[in-house]
Amino acid sequence: MKTTSLAIALLSILPLAAHAQTNVTIYGVADASIGSEDADAPGVGRRTVISSGTQSTSRIGFRGTEDLGNGLKALFNIEAGVALDNGAADAAGLFQRRAVVGLQGAFGTVTVGREYSPIAIVILASDPLGHGFYGSSLAGFGANRATRRLSNSVNYKSEAMSGFTALAAYSAGERTPNDPSGDLAGGALEYRNGPVYLGAGYHQVERLATGDDKELAFGAGLTFGAFEVRGSYMQADLTGPNNEFEHFILGGSFTAGANKFFLAAHQQRQEAGNGRGNGFSLAYTYTLSKRTNLYTSYARVNNNGTGNFGLASAGGSFNPPATAFGADPSVFNVGVRHSF
Repeated sequence: MKTTSLAIALLSILPLAAHAQTNVTIYGVADASIGSEDADAPGVGRRTVISSGTQSTSRIGFRGTEDLGNGLKALFNIEAGVALDNGAADAAGLFQRRAVVGLQGAFGTVTVGREYSPIAIVILASDPLGHGFYGSSLAGFGANRATRRLSNSVNYKSEAMSGFTALAAYSAGERTPNDPSGDLAGGALEYRNGPVYLGAGYHQVERLATGDDKELAFGAGLTFGAFEVRGSYMQADLTGPNNEFEHFILGGSFTAGANKFFLAAHQQRQEAGNGRGNGFSLAYTYTLSKRTNLYTSYARVNNNGTGNFGLASAGGSFNPPATAFGADPSVFNVGVRHSF
């Protein structure tokens, strides 16, 4: 009898618990494409692939807020990457895309956890491909390049004031007490006024034994009618000689009804060996509904004799073999994207 009474009591409070969680949103993106990749390297042939996340990384996420009163809110967001081609979770970690909790009020927003870096926010806003398709500015992030996400971080974003927004972040390297190597401090300033966007960001990464890495980025965008023009410059000046990496992209888009066309030119450069890769990207999307679209794209990089650069899309990258200097990789694909 006691067990029955307890069960009835628990069932009776479920509606209250569900009501308290109505501000929690489950969302995601399912994106898959079929493509043809050509590494243009000796002994490596063209191949057909099924890829996940060509336009947008496939993902599932949970976010929500709680009103604490007096203009103060608690918030959280956890987001996991999913590979639609094989069903695998993101190899870098379950919720490696974003995992934060924080507070929001008149002072701005403070989050703690794994968050996008100040530079990453500037670069996303100024990417003519919207971080989608091969050849996007995502090629500027990664090993020996700029830092996109910050683990073990505390982050601040101000409320907009006269179009300006300030960003600040600190990421703890969490090494031994005598070796703080990996600590990152950074900030950015953004300006938005109608069709105009301007942004700049800077990171400094502490390397106790060898000095500090420095990362910077500038971005801009302009919208006029059905046209958008965007571009950015990113630099990672790593500790040691000849370790500077640069990425530049400039392009735009044009929207006509359900059709949207993208065009971008991009360049990657490595100071060591003066490696350089110049490329371009073309993309097209057709909107079927508010949440679903078809797409196709083509991208190519022309490397000089000491260049070995590839192409990055939202969900991955395609690179020539490490020893194939001077190869000119290219990718063509068609796909479908659905958000929920």
